[in-house]
Amino acid sequence: MTGAVALGAAGLGVNRVAGILYPRQAVSADAAKLQTVKSPLSTPGLTLTSYKDITSYNNFYEFGVEKDEPAKNAGKMKTHPWTVTVDGLIKKKKTVGIEDLLSFKPIEERVYRHRCVEAWSMVIPWAGYSLSELINWAEPLPKAKYVQFLTLQDQSIMPGLREINLNWPYSEGLRMDEAMHPLTLLTFGLYGEVLPNQDGAPVRIVVPWKYGFKSAKSIVKIHFTSDQPSTAWNDMAPREYGFYSNVNPTVDHPRWSQKTERRIGASLFSQRQPTLMFNGYGDQVASLYSGMDLKKNF
Repeated sequence: MTGAVALGAAGLGVNRVAGILYPRQAVSADAAKLQTVKSPLSTPGLTLTSYKDITSYNNFYEFGVEKDEPAKNAGKMKTHPWTVTVDGLIKKKKTVGIEDLLSFKPIEERVYRHRCVEAWSMVIPWAGYSLSELINWAEPLPKAKYVQFLTLQDQSIMPGLREINLNWPYSEGLRMDEAMHPLTLLTFGLYGEVLPNQDGAPVRIVVPWKYGFKSAKSIVKIHFTSDQPSTAWNDMAPREYGFYSNVNPTVDHPRWSQKTERRIGASLFSQRQPTLMFNGYGDQVASLYSGMDLKKNF
């Protein structure tokens, strides 16, 4: 079996006890709500950014370069039906629909810090499951060392494609061990609801220890490769946007400091807060970069 059929069958392999504790998710194409389970990988003790701020202050340049433009323009994007092609260095090319992705594994609520390269931040209750689940299903070959994500490109609904000179479609990538890390989230929702279009509907990646532009939105293809893939911002300005782009307060952007950040939704009189190495996830991910010069490999 291949494609969506195989993905659905993979979910049936869970034993009966797991099925009782974590029932498969049934989400219709028009449903707004997601059934979620709590995750031990959620970050405790953080004050959530409001739903309004998360859904109205966005970088999604396909829909415009100003922060309020994605919310205004992204409603034209149709997210059902939606399929994701999985190809490259895997046993067999596959295509999977969003409904199958939603029902493949229990959808977890994970509260993560979100840090933009522009030195602002949020705290977001995402909904999804570890990307590693999908990668294991894809059966990458041993030669696959990187994962590339390609996003929707549609000039008929995306005015931003003409406003900024990126190499469209938007591309991002991770090293295989980064993609397989449990924190890396295949994401379908926030605040217990399906993703709003402006936040990357219907499926995106969230990599909480990296700057936000590494977390590709509205994904249509996942490609496995032996070589470091081309990525949009690194191609456009490699001096400013490195391939790794780990949150690192000791490595400034050439045009601004990364030592502090502004929390969206905080009072105008609130002080900026210190930026944490790896966005506060160093205990979990620092070992991925053992021996690397994180100023050179920024």
